[in-house]
Amino acid sequence: MDPEIERLRRRERELEDRVARLEAQLGDGLRRPDRGQRTSAASTDLLFTAAEKTRMPQIITDPNQPDNPIVFANRAFQNLCGYDAAEVIGRNCRFLQGPDTDPADVAKVRDAIVARRDVVVEILNYHRDGTPFRNELYVSPVFDAEGQLRYFFASQLDVTRFRTTEGVLAESEARYRALFDAVDSGFCVIEMRFDADDRAVDYRFVEVNPAFAAQTGLHDAAGRWASELVPRLERSWFDTYGAVARTGQPVRFESGSIAMGRWYDVHVLRVGDPEQHRVAILFNDITDRRRFENHLEATAQEQANERDMVWRASRDLFVVCGRDGFFRKANAAWTEMLGWEETDVVGARFDAFVHPDDRAEAAAAFERVTGGLALHDVDVRVRARDGGHRWISWNAIPRGDHFYAAGRNVTERRALEEQLRQSQKLEAVGQLTGGVAHDFNNLLTVIKSSTDLLKRPGLAEERRLRYVGAISDTVDRAAKLTGQLLAFARRQALRPETFAADRAVAALADMVGTLTGSRIRVELGMPDGEQDDLHVNADPSQFDTALVNLVVNARDAMDGEGRLRIGLRRASRIPSVRAHPPRRGDFVAVTISDTGAGIARENLERIFEPFFTTKTVGQGTGLGLSQVFGFAKQSGGEITVESALGEGTTFTLYLPRVGPSRAAGPVEEPEALAEGHGTRVLVVEDNLDVGAFAEQALRELGYVTVWAKDAHQALAEIERDSSQFEVVFSDVVMPGMNGVELAGEIRRRRPDIPVVLTSGYSDVLAAEGTHGFDLLRKPYSVADLSRILRRAVQDACVGLRGGA
Repeated sequence: MDPEIERLRRRERELEDRVARLEAQLGDGLRRPDRGQRTSAASTDLLFTAAEKTRMPQIITDPNQPDNPIVFANRAFQNLCGYDAAEVIGRNCRFLQGPDTDPADVAKVRDAIVARRDVVVEILNYHRDGTPFRNELYVSPVFDAEGQLRYFFASQLDVTRFRTTEGVLAESEARYRALFDAVDSGFCVIEMRFDADDRAVDYRFVEVNPAFAAQTGLHDAAGRWASELVPRLERSWFDTYGAVARTGQPVRFESGSIAMGRWYDVHVLRVGDPEQHRVAILFNDITDRRRFENHLEATAQEQANERDMVWRASRDLFVVCGRDGFFRKANAAWTEMLGWEETDVVGARFDAFVHPDDRAEAAAAFERVTGGLALHDVDVRVRARDGGHRWISWNAIPRGDHFYAAGRNVTERRALEEQLRQSQKLEAVGQLTGGVAHDFNNLLTVIKSSTDLLKRPGLAEERRLRYVGAISDTVDRAAKLTGQLLAFARRQALRPETFAADRAVAALADMVGTLTGSRIRVELGMPDGEQDDLHVNADPSQFDTALVNLVVNARDAMDGEGRLRIGLRRASRIPSVRAHPPRRGDFVAVTISDTGAGIARENLERIFEPFFTTKTVGQGTGLGLSQVFGFAKQSGGEITVESALGEGTTFTLYLPRVGPSRAAGPVEEPEALAEGHGTRVLVVEDNLDVGAFAEQALRELGYVTVWAKDAHQALAEIERDSSQFEVVFSDVVMPGMNGVELAGEIRRRRPDIPVVLTSGYSDVLAAEGTHGFDLLRKPYSVADLSRILRRAVQDACVGLRGGA
């Protein structure tokens, strides 16, 4: 062993010497140009130094050399990939790719290099040791003062750890599976099948737990239909499970099956999406207990014999309790399950072992049973000798001056139900959070990059305007994203008005060609002679947005070529959809049909989920259809979809039909204010940054401002000297009195002072509207702020002259 150790030590010293020599040769990792070599690296020390100092992995390539080689790689990049500078310099970046790298991602980078433009792409790269990582790559061209391309600057971000949601879900699934396999109760998930009349006719076992066979006597049930396993199963089971699948209302009941020869204690709840028609069933074979209860009503001797036999053998808790509330007798299961001896239980009050939080429910149950009513499935926590608690489900039958009660341990069942609920909540929250974070991080990246570039000295005016424009456009996109989220959540503050749906659809048809391109043939199907009968009361802007989203979705599904049909008609019913029964009424139906690729059956249940999309990265956010869904629901309507792979898709938007009304005229642009007008504004805003911005912007526009931090301070300013203000500009969401309440109070005290409200979102606005006050939505521009204040002052002056 000693010679081998010595050899390894010599080898280690040789490698250390070699590393030292390479570091001396490479210096800072920059490949310097040879004499006469055409490269731009000789005049960029500042760029290279800045790249070396940053903690973000970065490389620089030289497109003026053959194959666009790497000429610089900072230390952070070397640490990320596992290569040292000598292994990187002079090579094209493709050596980081591997067998699972998506060629489409590579093509995006290659096309951007050829076009000399920025690109952002998430690509699968490989470390030096061969392990893959998800690399969010940012590539930008670097031009000199004459506009000549000098370098490509590439930043890297390892986002592998953000893609590990599947691991968390897998761990949650493992915990669920362990509980699923360990519980003694029978458990299964079934999928209902309905006939054309929406009547449950059969169900298939999707999965069953190990205890299922013991509880039912049915083996190898997974994947098989109930009609196959139990041919003469009673109709009541199908009706009960079908009702839960349709309504989502859980039920708990006891019932017997002649075909199976057993009685069951059954708890049924819907799981998954309503359209899946899936039901989870947790059940116990209570045949013995039912026999016990029946035997109680037999002859006195038979009653005693049967009771004593079951009393001794049962694993459930049995007690005899007097109407005075004290236990008279208890079985041995109290010791086996909870650790209490019979002497501990007999003589104790019925609630002596009940958890304090459940004593009110226990007392109510005691009153029912002592009033002569049987007790079914009352779940309370019962204290064990070790200090813990078990969930016990109680049933009781009154007899004379006492009652018999049986309690079953349902702790595992309760844990399983909670696990199912938490798993579904985590999945939904994780999807929504991940989608919002991804989209907003993209928007913030544009804003941050633009602000950084604006800070550069000597920035040309053209570039400054470009960066400012990018920031403004990105803010608009962020506001649109927020609006889509509120639309899906049905929390947006809609501005409904009555308008003719046929005119809105016809106006949309005029611009559809611009959206779809020349290779898509657009057909318009409008009813004849029903123009006065096709009015709806909805937000026209959101209506147009919903139709545009459906058209764009159809265009993408056809890959730019096919036939798009837009139809409009009256409808007397909305068909059954998403577990909702058919709905009769008077509706206007707008259909968007395409001849595209269609939607897979497994995706039909998910297409309206926020951030769910089958499009590639950068082709869609997954919020378009969710916006349509939210708008339809909030407007009292519905959205349905019919599709099959290879056969196209038809979306139908239903909205309640209303009678026509006189449309309001166009809003006139308010007159411009004179130079140095000095219009006096009371600004009410609790956010210091927003308040300071509003005050500064108004002063630069010639307004005279007073800033109040809350509603009470604003009212105090008005009471002190109401003549000093011509208009009030107030936020809605504030601590204490909100903006709508403040506006109402000002209207009561000083009806001559107009109030303009502002908000991005408010529960008050969503539920109650603006109560007639003008509203400026956040984020707003300086021009919009000035315009709405001028209009408010102008309308107030007209009102005063009219009153005079």
